[in-house]
Amino acid sequence: MTATRPDLRGMTVFALHIRRWKRAILQAYFPETRLIYLPLYVSACAFNRDWAETIRTSEKPALLVWGMNAPAAVIAFAGQNSIPIYFLEDGFIRSLVPNASHSAPFSLTLDSRAPYFDSRQATDLECILRSYDFAADLELLDRSRSAIQKLLASGLSKYNNVGAPGATREIAGKNRRRILVIGQVEDDASIMFGCDRPLTNNDVVRTAAAENPDCEILYKPHPDVLNGVRRRLSDPAEVAHLCKVVGSPVPLPELLGTVDHVYTITSLGGFEALLRGVTATVMGCPFYAGWGLTDDRQTISRRDRKLSLEEVFAGAYLLYPRYFDPLNGTEIDFEECLERAARWRATAMPESRIVPVPVPEKPPFQLSGPYGIFGWRHLLTLPVASVIGMVGDRTDAEEFRKNPILFFRELSNPFFRKLGRILYPLD
Repeated sequence: MTATRPDLRGMTVFALHIRRWKRAILQAYFPETRLIYLPLYVSACAFNRDWAETIRTSEKPALLVWGMNAPAAVIAFAGQNSIPIYFLEDGFIRSLVPNASHSAPFSLTLDSRAPYFDSRQATDLECILRSYDFAADLELLDRSRSAIQKLLASGLSKYNNVGAPGATREIAGKNRRRILVIGQVEDDASIMFGCDRPLTNNDVVRTAAAENPDCEILYKPHPDVLNGVRRRLSDPAEVAHLCKVVGSPVPLPELLGTVDHVYTITSLGGFEALLRGVTATVMGCPFYAGWGLTDDRQTISRRDRKLSLEEVFAGAYLLYPRYFDPLNGTEIDFEECLERAARWRATAMPESRIVPVPVPEKPPFQLSGPYGIFGWRHLLTLPVASVIGMVGDRTDAEEFRKNPILFFRELSNPFFRKLGRILYPLD
């Protein structure tokens, strides 16, 4: 008995919102698929004018979109023309670094309905969890139990990093019941589409503190927020009187081993807590909520089945995602992925050696083109990077310095893309 995964082999796939650094990775992971990339921020008008007829008349066409980044007109076009559309996202074992960092992913999810975090509708993952006959597949459940133990023993999570020396001292000395609030990037799609109302990390901290007055409250902000990679909507300082803010890079698996209860919005960390026997309260509707395992503060009537931890893990980690070897792009299974990731981490294998494609670097000086006749723009790189860092964040500034032309081309704000055209008119 198997759950059917989308199969792109032999298709002509028109991909939307795939950044340049991801393209060679996808080609390596899906070698039997013809991938054609649309402009990163293609408008509905440009899609209908430049692409609709080409897609409609192609042999075995399909659409592929990263996350929720398909215009409504594209979704409607796919439905009207019976063209399959697939939603691509990182899987639940992602990398050996604390964020994506332009590294090749260990796993990807490919969904024919919606990204797995969209609780507004049934995704392929939800359909697996709602309908798969786990009781009849004892081999899968045995594999699931074994895989959970291997995952826990490995200490791996979705993102992985080695904690700084002395980081664990910040969580030492537990002398009473301990509650952990797992922070998230508050404008992330997993919250926008995984909740039926707006929520911030500070809202979760206040709820946890109010419901556990005699307990120690720890609040771990998302690493990308602490590092300035992603922006925050709520300030941890505003709830510092209610909790201890964990600012050091303590790996989540280590932190989960010290707590009794977890609160979060939709973080995968809530499921990782369940795997360790820790109670999880979820304020939103992540994929693992609604099956009788979590303390749910929002409900989804579609999820009307009780599942065991092993069954949810089997669906989410074994049946639903795809796993890959980032060194050569071959597809592997969960156990192989876990073994390789753990081995590479133990040997301190640099993440850069696991990336099949380098991040584009700034072009060298040329006699013609934007870095030739207009070479004076090189002089603008440092001051403009400083401004970009203040308006955006540190990662934005770093990406601009690597390749100013591509940086402007891939911005979501149309004004800034036009500004890029003014600065680099010949590219």
